[in-house]
Amino acid sequence: MSRTATIGLLAGLLLALAATTGGIGGLILAIVLGTVGLLAGLQVDGSIDVRAIVRSRSRG
Repeated sequence: MSRTATIGLLAGLLLALAATTGGIGGLILAIVLGTVGLLAGLQVDGSIDVRAIVRSRSRG
């Protein structure tokens, strides 16, 4: 995993920790925000093209 993707993942996890105080809801939010951060980091690196994935899902 690249450095930018790792930073994106950590940023998402830190945002989740700041937004929650714990519990199962906090865990789920941490996973979701961590995934969003990871995808953002991979998009910046050029490893994946999130727009192409979204476009292919909207076509059916």
